[in-house]
Amino acid sequence: MDRQTVGSTNRGRLRVEVRTEGRSEVVTVAGELDHHTADLLRTPLDEALDQGRARLVVDCSQLEFCDSTGLNVLLGARLKADAAGGGVHLAGMLPVVARVFEITGADAVFTLHDSLEDALTG
Repeated sequence: MDRQTVGSTNRGRLRVEVRTEGRSEVVTVAGELDHHTADLLRTPLDEALDQGRARLVVDCSQLEFCDSTGLNVLLGARLKADAAGGGVHLAGMLPVVARVFEITGADAVFTLHDSLEDALTG
């Protein structure tokens, strides 16, 4: 996938779009992130990190569901990004998804932003 253009993949319940914006790799996820769709997110996150894009912004404003597998994909990306001197920024989480992060304590290990715009300027 050409990192200079918008990329998109879709596997039924999850759509993932990737674009580069300034120093950030923006990954927009829409739908349900679970055991069956997790690789659809893991792959572009890993590719971005492999290409030296260590500041990842995940736009969660259209993410309707996230289970433990999805959470583990994000946690794995966070570890790799941190090791590369970057980080994972989560933006615009819906309350139902934010609750999963709150219950598990994962909200304490990510940089959370109210909106994508906040994440890109922060």
